[in-house]
Amino acid sequence: MGHILILGEKESFIIRVLLKKMADANIEAVFTTMDLNKIHAQWADASLVTFYMEKDEVLPEDIKTFLVDNLENDNKKIILIGEPVDTAEIAAGFPGHLIYGTLPRPLDYDDYIAMVNKYASQASTGDLKKKILIVDDDPNYMSLVREWMVDDYKVSMVTSGMRAIKWLASNKVDMILLDYEMPVTNGPQVLEMLRAEEETKDIPVIFLTGNDSKESVMSVVGLKPQGYFLKTMPKDEFLNKIKVFFMQEAE
Repeated sequence: MGHILILGEKESFIIRVLLKKMADANIEAVFTTMDLNKIHAQWADASLVTFYMEKDEVLPEDIKTFLVDNLENDNKKIILIGEPVDTAEIAAGFPGHLIYGTLPRPLDYDDYIAMVNKYASQASTGDLKKKILIVDDDPNYMSLVREWMVDDYKVSMVTSGMRAIKWLASNKVDMILLDYEMPVTNGPQVLEMLRAEEETKDIPVIFLTGNDSKESVMSVVGLKPQGYFLKTMPKDEFLNKIKVFFMQEAE
């Protein structure tokens, strides 16, 4: 793996400590200020980018454009470090699949190094995209949602709850989108089975429901999934909610 390119307003004490911690962990890291020429000079040898934001720091538009275009073209990703409100604002301007994770300030160096090592491990196996399993008895809806997500995520589909349980016995995923109302084995029953098994109990589950009545929503929330999506949700909102979920999970 190439070096980690750390971007920031200035080489502060925090940045110097971070570089020392990275060196101690045998991770090569290079810092540069928000100068497009300097970033460009380091770009070819960088495998992962980190933007360390001081409070209320703004990402210059020319650098943002460079990052979005070149992260995509060169199959690289970025980690954002800063106040949650600031990282959320910056992240809104990036396609979700380009953001590997976000971390809050004050920075926990061990958390950052763990995230970098996880990235290196996934990059070495070509396994950087998040994996999502859709479980729904409506193949038309599943195909539509898969089409929405396939550019940013590895998406698999099964048409019943029991097929999902069988599929998960030999496959790992980062999220399950689970239809609430299915014949034979419905969503709540599938969730109960997932939570009962050590291998699947911690997989985030988001229910898909076509019923937006108050009673239906309350019954879904009562099962304590990680969330629920209405099937009438438009594409942009759907994708943004998934993007935000993975960002928050990485914090």
